[in-house]
Amino acid sequence: NAEPYLGARLQRAMDEVGARVGVGRYDEARYLYATPMFATGQAPTAEARTVHLGIDLFAPPGTPVHAPLDGTVAAFADNAAPQGCGPVIVLAHRTTAGSFFTLYGHLGRESLEGLEVGRRIARGERFAWIGTPEVNGGWTPHLHFQVVADLLGLGAAFPGVASPSQRELWKALCPDPNLVLGIPADRFPPPEPSKAETLTSRTACLGRNLSIAYREPVKIVRGWKQWLFDEQGRRYLDAYNNVAHVGHCHPRVVAAIRRQAGVLNTNTRYLHDLVNRYAERLCLKLPEPLSVCFFVNSASEANELALRLARAATGRRDMIVLEAAYHGHTTSLIDLSPYKHDGPGGSGAPDWVHTVPIADTYRGPYRRDDPLAGARYAAHVAAVVRALEERGRGVAGFIAESMPSVGGQIVFPPGYLAAAYAAVRAAGGVCIADEVQTGFGRVGTHFWGFETQDVVPDLVVLGKPIGNGHPLAAVVTTPRIAAAFDNGMEFFSTFGGNPVSCAAGLAVLAVIEEQGLQAHALRVGERVLAGLRPLGERFPLVGDVRGSGLFLGVELVRDRTTLEPADEEASYVVNRLRQHGILLGTDGPFHNVVKIRPPMPFDEANGDFLVATFETVLEELA
Repeated sequence: NAEPYLGARLQRAMDEVGARVGVGRYDEARYLYATPMFATGQAPTAEARTVHLGIDLFAPPGTPVHAPLDGTVAAFADNAAPQGCGPVIVLAHRTTAGSFFTLYGHLGRESLEGLEVGRRIARGERFAWIGTPEVNGGWTPHLHFQVVADLLGLGAAFPGVASPSQRELWKALCPDPNLVLGIPADRFPPPEPSKAETLTSRTACLGRNLSIAYREPVKIVRGWKQWLFDEQGRRYLDAYNNVAHVGHCHPRVVAAIRRQAGVLNTNTRYLHDLVNRYAERLCLKLPEPLSVCFFVNSASEANELALRLARAATGRRDMIVLEAAYHGHTTSLIDLSPYKHDGPGGSGAPDWVHTVPIADTYRGPYRRDDPLAGARYAAHVAAVVRALEERGRGVAGFIAESMPSVGGQIVFPPGYLAAAYAAVRAAGGVCIADEVQTGFGRVGTHFWGFETQDVVPDLVVLGKPIGNGHPLAAVVTTPRIAAAFDNGMEFFSTFGGNPVSCAAGLAVLAVIEEQGLQAHALRVGERVLAGLRPLGERFPLVGDVRGSGLFLGVELVRDRTTLEPADEEASYVVNRLRQHGILLGTDGPFHNVVKIRPPMPFDEANGDFLVATFETVLEELA
């Protein structure tokens, strides 16, 4: 219940400016109304009645209410349900232009004593009092004042909030109450831009190739746990965003950031215990000899740094990467990312980048029924290593996501990374595990994705979930590689490892451990997989369901023999799910894999809802 918090916060704001009355706006979308009481359907993402049709006047309980106009009592009732309007009085007013009504809600019960329909109320007459939370539906004490053109026969049960899809209709019935109150316009903040205005501004001010999700864009203004809220208060189940790893706006993380930001934020040229403490805690989660940390601001910076470390440790330049890999947006990482340099606008791989087949046992040349699939895919890595040695160049390193995400939510066959790492290391190269998408318990069975392959990399790259959305990333490596990098050239990142980011990182680790999120991810993920796999038996479009924990993918194909990618169908699925209030995305080299990668609080009920809605959308396509 957010009401006590809201009341205290509102009172502080009023006290700061010496205000006796606080004003809640008309035509305002409110997130407090995103509860079952205000839902228009059974689904957890069903549209809620969030648009406020009145003006709220916040004042202490017992504050008298005076009539702004001459009128007569048209209706009254005690709507005593929790989150209801409490005692309500409706007055009728007649003018030369016609009649209308004013509605007064959240009153004290004494306001109804002795009241009769038809009783005249004179302008300025005290006829009611503001109620306490115990009688006003449980809300912060206030008067809800609303102007109504036609009561529609509803009397004192006339609604005070409307659904966004019917916003204009209800506003026509309930015009702005400030036409009666006359609060000066400068007392109201300017309205927020509409979604259309935001899109226009974005198009004008930002690069055109900055992509937007979904055919009908979503304007997100709030987040909580696994939920996101748009500008109209619509709630969406976020099954896509692994950045907010422990949940959007986790109070533990928010408090850590706020607390440290109020004390100090500076760079690592000064001694500070938080960066040391965070490095120690992070390394405790990693196997030996991974024990030296470098902190930066983003995964792109971290992968760029890993590339530098690999070259410093080996004295070589050549790198081996997987098909469809993506490791970041810097110039070097675009070169290192076939997903980018082989796609639209790309110019192919430079001569120091060598691409090997992704170990995809659904679509690739070696399938799941081959017990040697892992070794056969790793043989391609070994072949590149030999070719480089024959040319006298040698290999600097091999970089791969422990479970490729952009590549299509791929789970490697057993033994693949062990054999690939062995081939690279035998030639003096180093092995880099990109754990940006799979780290911190997401895969459920293990804390890190590379552990599922029973390997220990030479460098681990961390990003996205490490700070729950706060800019923080890291490379963790061995003392030997760190020593090779210490070649006289200073390494420095102004904001990398700053106290605020480290406070966020420490809070994330604490939440993962204390709330058992790794075990939670495994339990929920197994339930979702169990729900999705039968869809493959019913719908030929579902070619493969795969993944681990809360790192899942559904690959859609038009033909199960040719595996023709169903990219348009996958786009349809995610856009229809968005209309149902579930946010997902597509990935893979053919954009035909629906990826499920939610914040870690995503629970069993969320999973059941996702599976049921996914099935509904597949039925539409069928």
